[in-house]
Amino acid sequence: MTVTLADVAARARVSPATVSRVLNGNYPVAASTRDRVLRAVDDLDYVLNGPASSLAAATSDLVGILVNDIADPFFGIMAGAAQSEIGGPGDGSGRAGGEKLAVVCNTGGSPARELTYLTLLQRQRAAAVVLTGGALEDPVHQAAISAKLARLADAGTRIVFCGRPPLPGGGAVAASLAFDNRGGGRRLTEHLVSLGHRRIGYVAGPRERTTTRHRLEGHREAMRAAGLYGEGNGSTAHPDLERLTVHGPYDRRSGYEATLELLRRDPGVTAIVAANDTVALGAGAAVRGQGLRIPQDVSVAGFDDLPFSVDAVPALTTVRLPLFEAGARAGRLAMGKETPPPGGIATIAAELMVRDSTAPPRTG
Repeated sequence: MTVTLADVAARARVSPATVSRVLNGNYPVAASTRDRVLRAVDDLDYVLNGPASSLAAATSDLVGILVNDIADPFFGIMAGAAQSEIGGPGDGSGRAGGEKLAVVCNTGGSPARELTYLTLLQRQRAAAVVLTGGALEDPVHQAAISAKLARLADAGTRIVFCGRPPLPGGGAVAASLAFDNRGGGRRLTEHLVSLGHRRIGYVAGPRERTTTRHRLEGHREAMRAAGLYGEGNGSTAHPDLERLTVHGPYDRRSGYEATLELLRRDPGVTAIVAANDTVALGAGAAVRGQGLRIPQDVSVAGFDDLPFSVDAVPALTTVRLPLFEAGARAGRLAMGKETPPPGGIATIAAELMVRDSTAPPRTG
């Protein structure tokens, strides 16, 4: 049954006019009243009517693209590519045809903000939503996201994941384009092992992110396959693997501080693997700050193959993810221009890019 403005007013114990003022934000309302109205909206899952042009159709011309940080090239490249497919090239007349309006929603990595944006897009009857990057591994948040996406899908919104693994059970997601982070992490460490490195430090991302876990699992698989460390105790990694792993945000400062910590824990480390290319820049700065040379004393490697990685000095060995291609494909899927992959899930391959920042360890 459709929830109406009057239903919200009754739940909040205010007039329909007050509910309208709160939702439109065009008239001062007491903070306690506003909180009561918004709580009623959430409890009833009320969907505010969007622009008048959307009332005659199931969805509007709006497509939401959710990113953790638009200033991060990882997300910016995917969002820009998706937007180019959603907005379309146009015909030069300035008139809109089958294009949609793509709106980039910057969550800042906040789970609460991610849910808030999905609610706002639901109220605007968005035609599609593209969620980019790794997911938060929190059961409560995953349940909330699944429920919210189910409501969006029921209302006709097409849901696409880009660079994000599928939800358990698939659910309402039309298509999931997941990067092979585990395979890429494994191949990167295999490359270092093949050069002769045995004491390899790892600068990981935040513990609660799927991207972090998958890349770290690939690294540890390669280390164990080389016979460097045992299996550990049950689900726990070998103590030396834990000792040579430091977690932190996906930023340069984290790479710098974590690398200093790794070198303190084991001054004999001959290679540093970073969670991504931005982290690798910080790692490289920390290595040089200790009077060490890259790669003669310590090799440094990243992940993602962001545009600046080839221009780093020395050029950064990394794992290439086809970010633009994945974003563009997500945009086509969101617009219904491309048939979803079989089962709705596609794994996008990661490619090892060997450059000058890695070399055999120094002997003697």
